[in-house]
Amino acid sequence: MSLILFAFVVRVRDGLPLSASTDFEHNRELQERKQQLRTISKALAHFPDRGTIKGQELNIYFISSEGVSYMTVCHCSFPVAKAFCFLEDLHWEFTACFNSNVVALAARPYPFLEFDRTIQKLKQQYNQSGGPALEVTLAEVQEDLRIHPPQVINLEEVEFTNGIANGHMEQGPGSGQNVRLEPVTASGILSLVLNIMCASLNVIRGVHLVEYTFQDDYEGIWSFMAFLLAFVCCVFQCHLYLFHSSQKKLKSFTLLTVIILCNLYLLGMRNVWQLIFHTSVASLSTILILTRKLQDRTNDCGV
Repeated sequence: MSLILFAFVVRVRDGLPLSASTDFEHNRELQERKQQLRTISKALAHFPDRGTIKGQELNIYFISSEGVSYMTVCHCSFPVAKAFCFLEDLHWEFTACFNSNVVALAARPYPFLEFDRTIQKLKQQYNQSGGPALEVTLAEVQEDLRIHPPQVINLEEVEFTNGIANGHMEQGPGSGQNVRLEPVTASGILSLVLNIMCASLNVIRGVHLVEYTFQDDYEGIWSFMAFLLAFVCCVFQCHLYLFHSSQKKLKSFTLLTVIILCNLYLLGMRNVWQLIFHTSVASLSTILILTRKLQDRTNDCGV
């Protein structure tokens, strides 16, 4: 089984793909990691020169040097030090073939596809021998990683840094890449309609309650606040479903928790079935928010 599955070379300033290894494996997680590589490549200028992104079975590692970033997807059983040794070797091989002026002038994606042969040789060397030829190099990298460990990067932070807004990413010059959220499904439309219904019920009940409260006494002000807060949370759930946002998981669970707490507080003003309806709609919306992923439309140029 190959431990190094994919390698990718990009220009740091704009994420322009320079070269990549030919992909002979087509498992689902590898395709997801390749999409993430392209997303990460757009934000490299905002991150340190060395980083890692953890996955279920496959991890992403990258180093950046002299305006070029070298990225790889490896199996989680592959030692981190050996992965960074591979990237260092890739770096030296690339700089030996192409100078910085040629890289800076590149205008189209994958201008150095011929470098794929060098990448394949390095991959084969590491996959067969399990590491670099020189043990002293591995020892040096291990020591360097111990002193300066690579930054562990959260993909949602990358997407936020990368400037994704309203479910879209701006297309960089020469990148050929466009990222957006998956299309809205029928269940998503249903959840939006139900959420709008719940928001409307909350604001109607709240308005009626505040009229009664100001005419009589102020004891019901907290119930009014609960209706208002539930209304705001319903609106934000619709927003989270329709538009991309960083830390989506944290925000969606926070909204769900607040809606449940508000409805529990209003239990005396709502019966059990109304409570179940509102919490069920909020739960459905949360599930759909978390399952609506980014889609990546990329011109792979046959790589």
